[in-house]
Amino acid sequence: MNEAQMIVEAFGGLEPGKLAALATVVSVEGSSYRRPGARMLIKENGETTGALSAGCFEQDVCDRAAKVMSTGDPVLVKYDTTSDDDIVWGLGLGCNGVVRVLIEPANNKRVESLMQLLAECSESSSPGAIATVFHVEGDAEMAIGTSALMFPDGSVDGQFVAPSIFEDLSEAVQLTASSIRRYEVTGGYSHVFIEVVQPRVRLVVFGAGFDVLPIVDLAANLGWHTTVVDTRSRASSFELFRKADAVLLCQSEDVLSQVSLFECSIVVVMTHNYLQDLEVLRQLLTVPLGYLGCLGPRRRTERLVMELSDGDIHNFGAALRRLHAPIGLDIGAETPPEIALSIVSEIKAVLSARTGTQLRKRGGSIHDSFSTTDTSLTPKFSLPVAETEVGLACKV
Repeated sequence: MNEAQMIVEAFGGLEPGKLAALATVVSVEGSSYRRPGARMLIKENGETTGALSAGCFEQDVCDRAAKVMSTGDPVLVKYDTTSDDDIVWGLGLGCNGVVRVLIEPANNKRVESLMQLLAECSESSSPGAIATVFHVEGDAEMAIGTSALMFPDGSVDGQFVAPSIFEDLSEAVQLTASSIRRYEVTGGYSHVFIEVVQPRVRLVVFGAGFDVLPIVDLAANLGWHTTVVDTRSRASSFELFRKADAVLLCQSEDVLSQVSLFECSIVVVMTHNYLQDLEVLRQLLTVPLGYLGCLGPRRRTERLVMELSDGDIHNFGAALRRLHAPIGLDIGAETPPEIALSIVSEIKAVLSARTGTQLRKRGGSIHDSFSTTDTSLTPKFSLPVAETEVGLACKV
């Protein structure tokens, strides 16, 4: 179960009449532990689900959430750790960044719709998107927390944030890129966080050996949706891989008719049987996938691909480029758990369009820069905080 699912579950478990607040990171400048879109649900008894940082300012968020629950009014809080003076406040965050957190009451239709979107994205193969007003300028007739949503099936809901908002949400989904936008509205301007909500990673492993178990365990900890396909059709696999979301008993020649695959599917082939790998790859190489990896040494993979290409050099090269083989990152893995770590790490790197190199060798920021469509919202922009938020909000 991933973080979004845990928040949805916690929200659904709220007892009638009990209050809660939802805190969302809506903008980040410089360094921070979490990026925009990180969420935390706070119940009135102080129980929390999710995280906004490494524990740096969660307590302060909880204190402010209690006030939000009592007043029903959302607030935008700014945590500034770019100065060494933050040690004076007893927190000593030292992250060297500015994080803005929107805290809003959770007992309303807006958050209920948001939870529905998060739930649908978790089970879908398509992303959704959310537009949330987190700041207004002038006498703009727009309340903080106003939102518009686009569900994975393309349907829309929510309030009218700006004339082009649903077009902008659709564009964000197509580009899979979240951003901050500034819209002119009646009486002023609204600053809107447009967030793309990605579906769960859908991992399909062909093979049911004991070395698949640590892959399933790692994927489960990451909240990925995992399907194990046993091409030897052994009933014992249902019990062996009980942590997987699904276990299928399927002959290697029936892959495309029995296994649900999408363009975003992540597929690993590790049957440890040459002929089964050959048949599975014969079918998988005909469909678009987000990632396709095959366990085994380089010479074995080249032999497989050469056989599949019927000696055609062009087809051989094209198929070989599609395959991640030998699979995994070069971390010196030897044992099944280490090999699983190597494989899952490579998959994550590919999904994030990264190389998997050491962070100390990466030039520039660890995180990709957050896009903005307005020159007034450059990485150095500064928004005023409500009068009641002066102090910690401006000094931390």
